[in-house]
Amino acid sequence: MNFMELAKNRFSCKRYQSDKPVEKEKLDKILAVGQLAPTAKNNQPQHVYVLQSEEALQMVDTLTPCRYGAPLVLAVTYDSNQEYVYPGDKYTSGIEDASIVATHMMLMAASEGVDSCWLNFFDPDKAAEALKLPANERVVLLMDLGYAAAGTRPTPTHDKTKPLAELVSYR
Repeated sequence: MNFMELAKNRFSCKRYQSDKPVEKEKLDKILAVGQLAPTAKNNQPQHVYVLQSEEALQMVDTLTPCRYGAPLVLAVTYDSNQEYVYPGDKYTSGIEDASIVATHMMLMAASEGVDSCWLNFFDPDKAAEALKLPANERVVLLMDLGYAAAGTRPTPTHDKTKPLAELVSYR
């Protein structure tokens, strides 16, 4: 499958086979591609927590209703002491760096036949507290990983996109 097909076919999975774990070899590839993701000035402020124990998954369930039975969740964070500060001292790169890392991992998961869902329906401060993170570490997202349950399909809006002319401008 070429990249365009992969991008078109990947969807946010909303129902997983909770009894089918993600194989270690596949998880290792997913994590390794996150390590290769570009970050501002190559500061690599990200940290990924693999939440797979029963206790960790129960903790995720207290934070969000959106685990959908996934057997594994990645918490993607960044260290605010390591993020790049843009000229002007108003903006920083932590969220975008963690997002690039997560996007790389999500697409690698799809290429390995592993389904995923990027979760943002949770309180990041409560997640940081539950994960017992230091004050300088911020949670950007939780990502479900696993295998779609039989009959799981993309949401009806999956193929709906605005016209490219609305999303791109040439100057």
